[in-house]
Amino acid sequence: MESPRATTWRYGNFGLPFVLLLVKQNCMHIITTFYFFKAMGSLADLPAVRKELEQKGRELGLHGLFILAPEGLNTTCSGGSETMISSFKSWIKERFNLSHLDAKDSLSERAPFGEFKVKIRPEICTLGSPGLVPTQKENGHLSAEEWERVLREEKNVVLIDTRNDYEYDIGTFQGAINPKIEQFSDFPDFVEEQGYEQDQKILIFCTGGVRCEKAILDLQQRGYTNVLQLQGGILNYLQKFPRSKFLGECFVFDQRVALDQDLQPTRQYCLCPHCGQPGKIKLNCIRCDGDAVICARCASRSVCGETCSKNCAHHYALSPKKKGRRQWPSWRRLKACEVEQV
Repeated sequence: MESPRATTWRYGNFGLPFVLLLVKQNCMHIITTFYFFKAMGSLADLPAVRKELEQKGRELGLHGLFILAPEGLNTTCSGGSETMISSFKSWIKERFNLSHLDAKDSLSERAPFGEFKVKIRPEICTLGSPGLVPTQKENGHLSAEEWERVLREEKNVVLIDTRNDYEYDIGTFQGAINPKIEQFSDFPDFVEEQGYEQDQKILIFCTGGVRCEKAILDLQQRGYTNVLQLQGGILNYLQKFPRSKFLGECFVFDQRVALDQDLQPTRQYCLCPHCGQPGKIKLNCIRCDGDAVICARCASRSVCGETCSKNCAHHYALSPKKKGRRQWPSWRRLKACEVEQV
């Protein structure tokens, strides 16, 4: 293990010095992402299932975020070894009586999660239609190879990104339409508003595939007969076709922030301390002289664009001429932005 780097920070109004030791360890995190649709009972039944998941997670020493709903389960989680992850996936298949689990695995030196958390929701991805659940395994799915061929050879297709605006901004497929939505539940209405013919060939995609599983059902209910979805999403595609039709990086909902073309944690983006969206604009705080990375939208705002945190923005707005002590960096910002400097 390399020698630690010590950074001294002054915290709070008392100006007490703290020494933060940043240690880069030779530790690799095994990350798995998967979802499945299966009747899990009513919302009232789910706390018992959550307890089982939490117990198994603690037993194996896993970290991650689980979205548990009456319609199924959606997760990204990580462990310190392939044995941990393999044991957990085997337990999932046995516990929920699954014949197959389509998981996408990757490696990272950066820990994507700090804890193991299970959240209960009405849907595993929020479309606003809890009763809309896939009942068949295949529904317009294109493999990564088929998707690549269509993008290269066919011209009369509409390619739409189902993800949120800030996800599109840091990476998407060449020629993809940005719906400019702030939440997934707005996606079907966006398509309806475009006035496409109902037999128009429409290709949709998302990060790992789960949003498209529900979006395609909604569009089919609205009469669209030729909608196709990318199986396994962008993550599956990049495993097979890096540096091809997908441009930029893929946002992920964990402390890696985004993945590059090799599915490695981003070296460009951090989570903006003002809004939590990905950003790469560096600044020196006008109030505390601390360094920070913010997003383009916050950079265009008068106070946020000059400060390193919500706290500094608040106090600077109250007293523009008054300096403050340097802010203690949040653990999330530390992981996302500073670990590469160690």
